[in-house]
Amino acid sequence: MNDQFVDDRIEIVKNTKKFANYFSNKCILITGANGFIGKYFIEVFMEYNKFLKKPIKLTAIDITFKKNVYYKNKNLSVLKKDVSKKLKINKKIDIIIHAAGIASPFYYRQKPLETLDVTINGTRNLLNIAKQNKAKVIFFSSSEIYGDPDNKNIPTKENYRGNVNSMGPRACYDESKRLGETLCYIYSKYFNVHTNIIRPFNVYGPGMNQNDYRIFPNFAINILKNNIISIYGSGNQTRTYCYVSDAIEGFLRVVKYGKIGEVYNIGNNKPEVSVEKIYKIFKKINSKKIFAKYIKHPKSYPADEPQRRCPNVEKSIKHLNYKPKIKLEEGLKKYMDWAKKNYKY
Repeated sequence: MNDQFVDDRIEIVKNTKKFANYFSNKCILITGANGFIGKYFIEVFMEYNKFLKKPIKLTAIDITFKKNVYYKNKNLSVLKKDVSKKLKINKKIDIIIHAAGIASPFYYRQKPLETLDVTINGTRNLLNIAKQNKAKVIFFSSSEIYGDPDNKNIPTKENYRGNVNSMGPRACYDESKRLGETLCYIYSKYFNVHTNIIRPFNVYGPGMNQNDYRIFPNFAINILKNNIISIYGSGNQTRTYCYVSDAIEGFLRVVKYGKIGEVYNIGNNKPEVSVEKIYKIFKKINSKKIFAKYIKHPKSYPADEPQRRCPNVEKSIKHLNYKPKIKLEEGLKKYMDWAKKNYKY
């Protein structure tokens, strides 16, 4: 990882050091550990171990690992496993962070059944492990479970039930997350498993896969290749975006302070900007000339996307003292500087 990733990791540790001792001597299982979010968790926990008196014992699982390995760090074991299959973990587990899943619309459109399996079967497998170990489960859901909210429900609170389409091109992802949440509710209510649900809102930053096909990697790689940027649809779709260091701090606060059975929106509640505005920010922060064209959604990328996405984070502020700090333009500049050094183009 390059300097910006390291800087972000240091910033996360600095902002969470006050409660880092909570993780001391804990055995933590992370799924999706080779993904964008999972890698940050591993790096932060390993950084904590530099000053904790009793280190975190970390088990990192991901289906994309090339093989089962045990790193030189004695406190980190890395396993190539499919969480949708039967899991056997031969150690005591205190916390499960379930971040595995197919999140990019480009990929879950290609693998809808696998998308369902990893969230539904995988979540139940992990909840059973939690039940056996009396462990806490942090389930990564998605802001997509809200569907396409009407304007009166934006910013969107956690108790909004959604305006959803169970038969649409995005349904495999959205509905899998909704059912994953239901499983968490059942295990919390009937089996006394401490569950917390995180609904992230458009997290971005260094570490994003250049082949992710979502807006920031898509824009970045085309800029670096001197290609014309493609804007899908009208460009009027709006989102708020959360820089990765702010998001990871929020996620860690859920692990530490989340109340049993509660759901938390983690993201920025402002500014809510259009795709066209994002294009203009990219133009501003790059020295080269950048051009865009407006096209229909390609067959590989589902068109049934929400028109607006913006979280109400009042509960996260109240329960977790969550306060995102990085402004959008600042975050995009950090990300673009990282992409120039790390993407292949």
